[in-house]
Parts: sequence; structure tokens; C-alpha cells
Amino acid sequence: MVEAQTQFRTDAILGGRLLLQQATRGHRAGTDAVLLIAATPRGDEFLIDAGAGAGAAGLGVGLRDPLRQILLIEKDAETATLAGANIALNQLEGRASVLTVDILSAATRREAGLANNSADVLISNPPFYDPATVRPSPHARKALAHVTLGGRGVVTPWLRAFSALLKPGGRMVMIHRAEALGEIIAACEGRFGDLAIRPVHPRSDAPALRVLVCGIKGSRAPLRLLPGLVLHDADGRFTPQTEAIHRGEAEIGWT
Repeated sequence: MVEAQTQFRTDAILGGRLLLQQATRGHRAGTDAVLLIAATPRGDEFLIDAGAGAGAAGLGVGLRDPLRQILLIEKDAETATLAGANIALNQLEGRASVLTVDILSAATRREAGLANNSADVLISNPPFYDPATVRPSPHARKALAHVTLGGRGVVTPWLRAFSALLKPGGRMVMIHRAEALGEIIAACEGRFGDLAIRPVHPRSDAPALRVLVCGIKGSRAPLRLLPGLVLHDADGRFTPQTEAIHRGEAEIGWT
């Protein structure tokens, strides 16, 4: 049986500021990536987007912050090629690059020349699920985007890698399922402090489905639980704040 050729389309994100070529089938960047962009503090420090996919979050931050150098890290070779095409599509060749490597493997990172203690900021929308507890998608790249392989727990291997790659005092920002918060806090112990957690609720009367988490490598400052972000009004439409975030006109702070 001959596998069908992958089809692509170009989406306009952040009010048209970010152009993103994506496969028409499989995992596609959406609200999670937009929230991650908005939750990344402004600056000019070197930033890694870990598990970058087609590059939505890292490139969105790169377009917003004109002095940043951006490294997109993606394990899947075809998706990494797509991320490279999106760098060119958004005219970020001078400031952004992509590296095809399994970020969860320290040996593979070393072989690829990716040094520990090198990033000032690291952002990530990592795979959310343990393959032992869910049935992965039959679409290979969607499954790779949604499940974590190669370590104990769903998020612990990722946080271990984030800590290795960040400089002392470097900042980590990630988005994950709300159910993973306990593991996130436990995995940050001894790695990240000054944790700030912002729940993300689909509606004001609904439990959080996502959490945005920010932490500082090596900090001993205590955890802070911040007010939640509500995505939709009672009628199901985006709130004005969420609309502004999707247009790239609002940010999500950490105070």
C-alpha cells in the first residue's frame, strides 16, 4: 500500500503576523502555542523552543522580539524540515535555526553539538500523554506530538532536559495539561524555583484544562499560584482578552 503524499497549507496566526505552513492532517498548532507565545516574557536573550513542531511558538516569539536568537528543536525530521521552511516564510533566517535531535537523550544532544547550560530562556509545548495510558493516534506525527517516550512519567524527562539546557538563572515557560501539575511540581524540585502557575480555564465555571508554568533554574523562591486565565465567555466565544492574545496584541504576565 502506497502512503498518501502529505498535503500542506499555510495558516496566518497572531493576526496574520505569523505565517505557518502545516500539514493538513495530524497535529496542528493552535491555542496552546498562542498562549505559550503570550506567556513568554519579552527580551533579547537566546531562546530554545523545545519540541518545536512546525515552529509556531518559537517563531511567534521571534517575530515579537526582534533581537532574539531562536533555536527550534524538533525530533521528527520531516517536521523539522517544515519548521525550517517556516523560518524562511517569516524571513527569520538571520535569527532562527532548527536542529533535528531527540531532546530527551543527553547523548544525542551532545552528538548534535547542543551544549548544556546554553539557553537563557526555554519554552515548550511538550507531548501531553503517556503512551501506556492512551491509545496513540494512527497518524505517526500526531502521535509523536501527543505522547512522551523515553523516560519516567509524562513530563519529568522533559523538565530534566530543560534544566540541563538552561543556564543557571535561566527561565523555563511551558504549557501542559492541568492533570500533570503534580508531576510538574515534583519534577521541578531541585531544578526550578520561583515557580509561577497560571491555570487556564475553558470557561469561568469550568475546571482548568491547561496550566502555564514559569520557573527559574536554581532559584529557591517559593511557588506562586496566580489568577486563572478564562478563554471563553458563557456563550462559547473567546473573551476579549483571549481574542487580543490570539491577535498577538496581549501578553500573559507572571505577577
